[in-house]
Amino acid sequence: MLPRRQRQFVYGQAGWMLGTIVTLTLLDALTLERFFVLSLVGFLIVVELTAPRYLTLPWRARLQWITAAGLVVFAVLAVRRLLLLVPPEALFS
Repeated sequence: MLPRRQRQFVYGQAGWMLGTIVTLTLLDALTLERFFVLSLVGFLIVVELTAPRYLTLPWRARLQWITAAGLVVFAVLAVRRLLLLVPPEALFS
């Protein structure tokens, strides 16, 4: 049985991701990129909402690695999107 905070975290993240899929599907806007970005936002929100006040539990310390990896992937997606918007002449002039 998972501790209460850990269970809240898992349920919160699963609910956020399910809600994201349903919403994006209803809006006919479901892409892997959008799903990832919205899931990352939800992950960061759930991490903060389920954080204990006075101590850091071992399972929560490992969330920093997931957060860092998610932010790196987000940066890569943002740069890719930016390169699609900027004309090639502006980059290499």
